[in-house]
Amino acid sequence: MSDLVAKAAIDQRIAAIIRPVVEDLGFELVRVRLQGGKSQTLQIMAQKPDGSIEVDDCAQISLAVGTVLDVEDPILDAYALEVSSPGIDRPLTRLKDFEQWEGYEAKIETHELIDGQKRFRGTLAGVEGSEVLLEIEQGTIGLQFDWLADAKLILTDELIREVLRGRKDAGLIDEAQYDEVETVLDSDDAPEDGQNQE
Repeated sequence: MSDLVAKAAIDQRIAAIIRPVVEDLGFELVRVRLQGGKSQTLQIMAQKPDGSIEVDDCAQISLAVGTVLDVEDPILDAYALEVSSPGIDRPLTRLKDFEQWEGYEAKIETHELIDGQKRFRGTLAGVEGSEVLLEIEQGTIGLQFDWLADAKLILTDELIREVLRGRKDAGLIDEAQYDEVETVLDSDDAPEDGQNQE
């Protein structure tokens, strides 16, 4: 079973070169993409096993990976190297990602048509063997991981809250640096006329 870390042949070649370097530094490789255009950008997404990554970590990876790529020289033309976190609405590139983010909304695209469609949107329901389970309006479906062309989380308030809660629990957010948080009521939450707010 392959993964979605590197899709194009050049991305796979680059991933094979840099994966040992990234892993030796204690990080996981999440995605590799060489993006073309007038100027090429090599985008590398990485994270620690706990899912976090800091700016200094990205700089460390960039320096180590840049050195190896200079020696191996897999990219013919000039390019810019960009190392980043997967972000909140992250790509799902490994089978374990679908398990880790169970309960959150995702968009999944397959290589071939499945029951007349290639794009699916629903709530991740974990994995079963090599199948990704997705809860859609019609019920829960199973998609073989090898059928997937692309997958990513959908940015929702619930996802943002979970990621921020994880950073706070991991000590990555120091609440002492911030003023008191003020809760603002939505118009939906505001009391109706004649009702007292307790």
